[in-house]
Amino acid sequence: MPVPDVDAFRAEVRGWLAATLVGDFAPLAGSGGPGREHEFLAERMAWERRLGADRWIGLGWPEPDGGRGLPWRHRVIFSEEYARAGGPARIGHIGEQLVGPMLLMFGTAEQRARFLPGILAGTQLWCQGYSEPGAGSDLAAVATRARLDGDEWHLDGQKVWTSLAQHADWCFVLARTEPAAQRHRGLACLLVPMRQPGIEIRPIVQLTGTSEFNEVFFDDARAAAADIVGAPGDGWRVAMGTLGVERGVSTFGQQLGFQREFEAVLATARATGAIGDPVLRARLAQAWAGLQVMRYTAMATLGRAAGDVPGTEANISKLLWARWHQRLGELAVDVAGAAAILTGPGYELGNAQRLFLFTRADTIYGGSNEIQRTVIAERGLGLPR
Repeated sequence: MPVPDVDAFRAEVRGWLAATLVGDFAPLAGSGGPGREHEFLAERMAWERRLGADRWIGLGWPEPDGGRGLPWRHRVIFSEEYARAGGPARIGHIGEQLVGPMLLMFGTAEQRARFLPGILAGTQLWCQGYSEPGAGSDLAAVATRARLDGDEWHLDGQKVWTSLAQHADWCFVLARTEPAAQRHRGLACLLVPMRQPGIEIRPIVQLTGTSEFNEVFFDDARAAAADIVGAPGDGWRVAMGTLGVERGVSTFGQQLGFQREFEAVLATARATGAIGDPVLRARLAQAWAGLQVMRYTAMATLGRAAGDVPGTEANISKLLWARWHQRLGELAVDVAGAAAILTGPGYELGNAQRLFLFTRADTIYGGSNEIQRTVIAERGLGLPR
């Protein structure tokens, strides 16, 4: 299928959003996202199915695997128009942005044929089982165990900070298949069904009062022998390739959400008169400049990667957005003034308060800033350990 002209494609995306984000979907505009994943859950799941039915999922995936085979520029255009239209935060982003690329890079033809259609249709939800109580940023310390017995893997252990696990159908789990192996060796990435007796999910209540993160306990949970991505012992390579996508290409859409948040903070500064304060005005200018730096960094990464697994650029991207977003949360409550210390009935938070509280974790989850700097220094700059 020929690649559409970029202007024609932008018009197509804009027209589809204008015609579709109406009626029952109209209340979803701007909903969901960090600290707000509880909003319109059933309706956002229906939105995922509509995206799938109209082929807006997997835009860059190869056509033989059900995607549209579009280059990265077209994916950028879709993300831009989606953000401008106020499209709801994607509840299926883990499947599309992580599991799909992982299977395209490392999965078998049988795995792609089995799992990709559900992601493309928006009917199959995934979560990511990486972090553990003793292995957050240091994934090489993973202790969850998996042993092969006949035609099944048996899993025992615990994962934590598992986003949307309470709604997911499947989880891709990093587990240790060779108990005697240490650190990066002896790991495997397994595809595990979530609705089974051996799995217990406990929501974690956050500062925002919501629970989009969870603890997940595996007590002799099962996965089919064939549901391993790569070979036993290949888990570290698979995990790092998947994290490269998470911290690199897939963050572009996230940054467009940041743009929307910045504009809301700027509007509040104008409404409260805080924009007249020279210190706050300088911080607003710095936030705008940081947003542009992240955008051009993401564009450069996309252009160089051209479908390959990103290198340390992905770690740089994570380091950039985590601290920037945290500062934006601080700025949001500062421009709101005294109103920022008050909540509504039942601890109902405003957008600025929610942004401030949630972003306190930005420099920790997904790999702490300290870990990112270490990776950049050792792998990117070749400095000694």
